[in-house]
Amino acid sequence: MRSIDRRVDVTEAAALGEPAHVALTVTLPDTLPDDPVVCFAKPGAGYGRGYFTYPLPGPGAHVGAQADWHAARGWVFVSVDHLGVGESSQHDADRLTFTSMVAAAAAAESDVRQRLAAGTLVEGIGAVRNPVTLGIGQSMGGALTVVQQGRLHGYDGVGVLGYSPLRTQPPTAPGTAPLPLPWMPRDTAPAEGVVTNAPALAELGGEGLASDDVSALAWGFHFDDVDPEVVRRDLAGYPTRDGEMPPWGSATVPVAVALWCMSPGGTLAEAAAIRCPVLVALGERDVLVDPRGETRLYESAASVDLFECPRMAHMHNFAGTRQLFWRRLETWAEWVRAVRDERAVPGEPGEPGEPGEPAVPGAPTPTAGG
Repeated sequence: MRSIDRRVDVTEAAALGEPAHVALTVTLPDTLPDDPVVCFAKPGAGYGRGYFTYPLPGPGAHVGAQADWHAARGWVFVSVDHLGVGESSQHDADRLTFTSMVAAAAAAESDVRQRLAAGTLVEGIGAVRNPVTLGIGQSMGGALTVVQQGRLHGYDGVGVLGYSPLRTQPPTAPGTAPLPLPWMPRDTAPAEGVVTNAPALAELGGEGLASDDVSALAWGFHFDDVDPEVVRRDLAGYPTRDGEMPPWGSATVPVAVALWCMSPGGTLAEAAAIRCPVLVALGERDVLVDPRGETRLYESAASVDLFECPRMAHMHNFAGTRQLFWRRLETWAEWVRAVRDERAVPGEPGEPGEPGEPAVPGAPTPTAGG
């Protein structure tokens, strides 16, 4: 098993008028199967790609990092820092929108897919001609995965992990007040102050989530068997963590996009347009208000599976049952393969990953750097 870090220039795709790059980590086995799964994974707000590549503490720590776990089973696992997050280029958060972030991610992923197809990504790894290509995202990463697939249709299947296009709300412990989160329309920036639920927030005595409220996230983010010291390390000062940054965190958050993700119906149009198989997966204590209603949102999808993992809260990869969660992704990927193969037309040109063709429809061909 090996792992490589890359920085892909996405200046043209991001269209911000300034240099931009996406940082990612590719984890893969020493020997690839003939038709491997290639999975692009996006983290949630306040987290970087270390959420997937670092062996996170907690009761399931012995199984290692998710990227390594899947690579040991033959996958190519690509952990992606969003534009403006982690080691990707930093920009004015108000200028980062779904459009710029999705375009940047698609361009970076297209670079990886083309290099895999040409056999030039990693020395000693041959050409990967027809992989099963997945996009998965946790929390805000789930929202960005939904938007990317609903617009560009570049994955064979998408896993939406701990996010709802209809209504996402972090839960609080029984008997405690709900978290007062602002609802901000997609066409506005935080500085404009357009908050559609402002009267309700005023009744709750505030204008949004305050730093004093962060401890209230703990019940919904981490299950009861996670050591309190792990919870403290993860959430102290969240999301920027006041400089005490764990290896899975990010000091920056695209604030506007994060707020759009929390606003009801923020990505419904893209969710309804997704045509490939969808896996909706969450912990038994998570942010989806109506988990069993999620299947209705993906009205164009080939199939929609729902999995609720026991003894797991919103931050899935800290849970003692994380390996069960990953196994569900693995079994679902084989269903995606079956659907992909059934739909395939032998010899049809322009299949994803074909050398010289953009692997993600609509994504410009980027230039790799670093």
